[in-house]
Amino acid sequence: MWSGVFPAVTTKFTADDRLDHAEMERCYSLQMEAGCDGIIVCGSLGEGPMLSPDEKIEVLQTAQKVAGKKPVLLTVNEPGTREAAAIARRAAKEGADGLMVVPSPIYHTDPQETVAALRAVAEAGDLPVMIYSNRLAYRVDVTVELMEELASDKRFVAIKESSDDIRRSTEIINRLGDRYDLFTGVDNLAFEALSVGAIGWVAGLVTAFPSETVAIYQLMRQGRREEALAIYRWFRPLLDLDVSTHLVQNIKLAEVLAIGTNDRVRMPRQPLSGERRKAVEKIVRDALAVQPKLPSLQTSPRSTDKLVAAE
Repeated sequence: MWSGVFPAVTTKFTADDRLDHAEMERCYSLQMEAGCDGIIVCGSLGEGPMLSPDEKIEVLQTAQKVAGKKPVLLTVNEPGTREAAAIARRAAKEGADGLMVVPSPIYHTDPQETVAALRAVAEAGDLPVMIYSNRLAYRVDVTVELMEELASDKRFVAIKESSDDIRRSTEIINRLGDRYDLFTGVDNLAFEALSVGAIGWVAGLVTAFPSETVAIYQLMRQGRREEALAIYRWFRPLLDLDVSTHLVQNIKLAEVLAIGTNDRVRMPRQPLSGERRKAVEKIVRDALAVQPKLPSLQTSPRSTDKLVAAE
């Protein structure tokens, strides 16, 4: 159902902490122009937990204006299942193409609770669901066994695999085949995940470097592994910025330098400052100084409908 590069876009704010819809439209348009395949709003990078339900719906609407026929997913990351179900129903009424559902980021559910909560949200929204499995950030592991338990409900269509263990991707495929659309959700494991069978990438640094992200994905899809790897090696220091407590500030600063936007965040976050800001600026500026020339992405003789695994 879903494949390709889905940016987990940032949320833009005005100087007085309101939603900046004009700037979001501009930034999201850059993603679409680069060839991204969908948009995911209000996730961790989108500061979803800091947004009100009404603001989440407004961001969804802004992304829908830009995305055209490409899918737009709303992230459900509310602490309580009742609230999660409510925003899922609202997303459905607004025409969202799907939901990316995070187990409660506050209460660390056990396996039985995890399954029950995911099912309740899926039933409430009655939309296609991408399960966000991130045991490091949210301390809840949606294991392969739980994915298998949920597989009988056709509303669960995809997995954002963010366990930080590349072996998990193969375990999902070995156990469940192509039952789920498998996305990687860890920027600095993307090449590895695409090599072993992931068909999508929920990306973070794509918001600052959309063309490079799309190039890696498309080259892997076409079996042009060495060309993809060359870009990925250049990209790695930037991609590492996604794996951090300060990923929002890191990536928004990268956006400042790469696409000329702002790095306003919602409190309690604050923009990077001091030595941390200098360090991230150096990483981004060093990368920009040697930005690679991207190869043509025209369909190659080896292009297939599936990603070609590393040989």
